[in-house]
Amino acid sequence: MEPIHTSDANFEKDVLKSATPVLVDFWAEWCGPCKALGPKLDEIAKEYGGKLTVAKVDIDQNKETPTTYGVRGVPTLALFKDGQIIDQIVGNHPKENITALLDKHM
Repeated sequence: MEPIHTSDANFEKDVLKSATPVLVDFWAEWCGPCKALGPKLDEIAKEYGGKLTVAKVDIDQNKETPTTYGVRGVPTLALFKDGQIIDQIVGNHPKENITALLDKHM
């Protein structure tokens, strides 16, 4: 599976009401670490396909959602399950750190 791109308008449907956990990547086009993180998230989306959705939110095009969840820096990865954030990390982390966080909750 590929990461999905979600927006303020679709966040509730795509993330909060998702049947599977959703790893949300709050990112920005101008953010170097966000771009470096992208390929790792593509791999995670494929490896966890069916068990997890990876969703991307561009913070410049969608102001409401990052504000609602207190996103202060990008990239911020927030893991949602049953409509709630259950874990999050900020920054461009090694893939192993991200999968360890996911495996802890899956």
